[in-house]
Amino acid sequence: MSSELLVDVSAGIAVLTLNRPAQQNAFTPAMAAELGAALARCDAEDAIRAVVITGTPPAFCAGADLSQRVGEVSATIEPAPWRVRKPVIAAVNGHAVGLGLALALQCDLRYLARDAVYGLTQVRRGVIADGYAHWTLPRLVGMANAADIMLTGRTFDGEEAVAMGLANACLAGGEVLPTALSVAHDLANGSAPLPVALSKRLLWESLGMSPAMVGRLETDLNEHVAKSIDGGEAMAAFRERRQPDWSGQVSAEWPTWDDNSERPSLD
Repeated sequence: MSSELLVDVSAGIAVLTLNRPAQQNAFTPAMAAELGAALARCDAEDAIRAVVITGTPPAFCAGADLSQRVGEVSATIEPAPWRVRKPVIAAVNGHAVGLGLALALQCDLRYLARDAVYGLTQVRRGVIADGYAHWTLPRLVGMANAADIMLTGRTFDGEEAVAMGLANACLAGGEVLPTALSVAHDLANGSAPLPVALSKRLLWESLGMSPAMVGRLETDLNEHVAKSIDGGEAMAAFRERRQPDWSGQVSAEWPTWDDNSERPSLD
């Protein structure tokens, strides 16, 4: 990895830090490629239980590096954060505009700095927001708020982000990363990895499904989890009145899920 992305893995938590502070972590094609590679590693390695994406202060990400040609810089990372089978938390410790905010929207949880500036401002530069923003934002804040943000290109602060449902919480800038890390450690130590991974996937895909489909998948997935290593451990811990010791591996116990269908199916 180059110095544009710092990767630190410790105690089951991967911290991925955008690291171009002199440019307010403006996004480049190299950064996108390296972030994708790091997220692929996080998805594949069972020892990694949660992921935090943040930026070297003073910003999270001020958007695309405008020294690059328009259209060459994109937040359509592969794999996207929502495809990673671990919780991905955005510790948005400073300004996040354009691609910077689009990246945060792809994460499962978002903790924002209260006084930083946020917005999808691309229409004010003669282009439209990308990085899946037209898909993620309405899911989080509804059509009316999404239209307000995307059509006006206006900016807003952390308090408004929370009020709209875009953020889980807003805090002082220096508290954002410690809070995100605390949540990540709680997820890594308290929740069984396979059910977390499956619940995350179902949450992201369920709005495109019928209630009947969601109900069927919940039943099928619970039957799959019951046969897993941690399914047995959960029952043993309950009988023995102790905390469970999770040892299941997502990579080994992931069910067949048809990623190419709009209606996922399980074998």
